[in-house]
Amino acid sequence: MSESETKQTMEHSSVMVEEVMEGLRLPKKRNIVDATLGLGGHAKIILERMPKNGKVIGFDADANHIKESKKRLRKYSGRVIFVHNNFENMEAELKKNKVRAVDGVLFDLGLASPHVDNADRGFSFMREGVLDMRFDRKEGKTAADIINQYSEKELIRIFKEYGEEKKARKLASAIRKRRQSRKFKSTTELAKFVEKQVGRSGRIHPATRIFQALRIEVNRELEVLPRAIEQAVSVLKPGGRIVVISYHSLEDRIVKSIFKDLAGGLSYGEERPAVVKVVTKKPLVPSQKEVMENPRSRSAKLRVAEKL
Repeated sequence: MSESETKQTMEHSSVMVEEVMEGLRLPKKRNIVDATLGLGGHAKIILERMPKNGKVIGFDADANHIKESKKRLRKYSGRVIFVHNNFENMEAELKKNKVRAVDGVLFDLGLASPHVDNADRGFSFMREGVLDMRFDRKEGKTAADIINQYSEKELIRIFKEYGEEKKARKLASAIRKRRQSRKFKSTTELAKFVEKQVGRSGRIHPATRIFQALRIEVNRELEVLPRAIEQAVSVLKPGGRIVVISYHSLEDRIVKSIFKDLAGGLSYGEERPAVVKVVTKKPLVPSQKEVMENPRSRSAKLRVAEKL
């Protein structure tokens, strides 16, 4: 990372800190999983507020995040287990690290600032960069692979499902035709093309929905989330809590649905036993003050469930 990127990294603001801490009920907790460690912002506050013998097990698929969070959390050496892996492998990694059960699990599903601010990562259409978007840059397809190789039908699917784009068919057809003569390579190139095809109305750039859809597809975000939440509940001790912060309606619907299923009740005429109690009947949202100080928090929704 360059000096400017490192500065941006350290200025990253954690979202809904007090709500997270209250949701986890930290004072008597011993082991907390931060399933989305990022730059260690939430983890640092958790370590400050939990008992001195408490530990954080931090997961992140991004090697740079692991590196930076180790620097930020060096004061707590011995109290943090760093896991460079996707949170979908939570159970296996905890077993590998001889952690049998935990008191709380946090998921903060938003992008960390370096993902957005570092043009080389390809997450932002506001900065010229390669179409990558992988959290783990050593694995999987890039956004360029998807745009240039997926069939028109597949592009329609991800634009509709993950981007909720009304003009998905028109855009996918235009992309297929254009790439026959020239492949898409950069973020700004794709953003300009999307705007030309879809048109612009309102404050939100039309590329926002398409970049969201590509990012979700590249990192299999909606595919791994249900499994990860179920694993999180599985590794929790009775009375332990799971806190999830989501940033768009697709994620929030998944979290709400899984919590509802795990809370038991009638399903297809059969009574299912309750595994959790849903603590937040409606999702918590950031205060107006927080949104003003940290605009990236504006779409955050926080839900909490407690294992029975």
